[in-house]
Amino acid sequence: MTAEQSSDTPTEPQPFAHLSAKNAPLYRDVLLTFARARDRFIVHMRPEDITADLGRPGDVDAVTGALEQLVEWGNLRADPDTSRVTSVADFHRARYLFQLTTAGQAAEEALAVYDEALGRRGSLQSVALEDIAGQLRALLEMAGADENDPAKVHLLLLALAERFTGLADNAQAFMASLRRVIDFADGDVEAFIAYKQRLIDYVNKFIADLANRGSEIATLLGRLDQAGVERLLTVAARREAADVAPDERENAYDGCLSSWRNRWRGLHDWFVSADSRHPSQARLLRGAAVTAITQLIDTVAALNERRSGRSDRSADFRTLARWFAQAPDDVAAHRLWRAAFGLTSARHLTASQETIAEWAEEQPTPNTPWQLAPGVRISPQLRRTGSYERRGQPNRVADRGEQRQLLAEQAARESEQVAAARERLATGGPIRLSQLGRLDTRAFRLFLGLLGDALSTRLPGDNEVRTTTSDGTMEVRLSIIRGGGVVRIETEDGTLRGPEHVIEIVDLTSRGETEAIA
Repeated sequence: MTAEQSSDTPTEPQPFAHLSAKNAPLYRDVLLTFARARDRFIVHMRPEDITADLGRPGDVDAVTGALEQLVEWGNLRADPDTSRVTSVADFHRARYLFQLTTAGQAAEEALAVYDEALGRRGSLQSVALEDIAGQLRALLEMAGADENDPAKVHLLLLALAERFTGLADNAQAFMASLRRVIDFADGDVEAFIAYKQRLIDYVNKFIADLANRGSEIATLLGRLDQAGVERLLTVAARREAADVAPDERENAYDGCLSSWRNRWRGLHDWFVSADSRHPSQARLLRGAAVTAITQLIDTVAALNERRSGRSDRSADFRTLARWFAQAPDDVAAHRLWRAAFGLTSARHLTASQETIAEWAEEQPTPNTPWQLAPGVRISPQLRRTGSYERRGQPNRVADRGEQRQLLAEQAARESEQVAAARERLATGGPIRLSQLGRLDTRAFRLFLGLLGDALSTRLPGDNEVRTTTSDGTMEVRLSIIRGGGVVRIETEDGTLRGPEHVIEIVDLTSRGETEAIA
């Protein structure tokens, strides 16, 4: 059976119909076999060749059925295979050679591009910036010459366009993959924290290269515009138009020149800002990279806070849900609800003394149906108008000055305690953990936070780590002492045990450190 012989063969090919068919995986495997064979310069394939390539020697009938279906959809073409006919019986037996049709090959190429784009991570090509700058310098020399070799000009412009396209595409793909890394940070916290520092260093290096090379490239583009880059584009367009097929030569030169002008404009707009409201793509990319680093640091800080047990809203809600699940009865669950959220009855729905007395007499439980519970007698005016205004003078505004003073005093007291804890932990130089001495509760909590920040930054195999807190006010340097044994740190809340380290804690907000940084 061939496509031409089938009576129900569709007029138009449907090369993507197999993607939504029932046996879509089998159809994809068969077509990928043809794509791999094409890479080996093999065009025709027999069913037994395909089953062997798929590693499914017992599924000849299934593969043959898939081939026939793909022929009907227009992905494949079937030609009679008469090369192995040795008898009349073999001649009447249906044997076919299959090959990809033009529509089938185009569909496979489109699907390959689609799969590559989805899985592409991209990269930040600092080397490409250097190459582009070198190619622009070479173009500048050509622009100043009286005569140019058209082949050299064309090839140099082609190399420049290819390098620039790769830079732009890779940068776009990398920023998209970086967004996925930040969004899926909760998937594998340990791997994300181990990977983030290398990622930040990588992005930082590209930002620096983009700032330096980008400025140089913008300067070269301006000099090329003044030197007459239009003449070089004309040379390249004329040479490119010479290869156009005879039936497409009309307006071929204009089309090629327009294409080169468009590429040059893209390169110009990528590195040169029009004005403050229309920044260049390089500037936007630099801003996006800086934002990505900030988001990475924020994500790591949130993860560290979550791991060190600091306030975390999602963790609080999970703990509250566990308490609800462990509540012995509904009454306890309702008490927990009121304690957690402070929600009480509607303030406008006041109850009269008769209603309160009736409730006190019956004492309805929380699961009492509304129709069986005692009613609430409300004001006729509230029922008629939807609002209730009490007659007489309005309530006086409460004076909250005393409460605000108490809150201010409490905030000042906590600030003093934090400052005392920071001063207590500032080591003034490297010391051993065993030399820290006894810690009070607040200093111990601050010490645990610093220790968690330092340990979360340390990579496998590192003996020394140096980091700052997420608010940038303290710096901690920690290095392990091999064979130092276990150290005990006495605190008001108990004893902390761990391997001996050399630690140095610096308060960056102290006057001396601030002057040193300045």
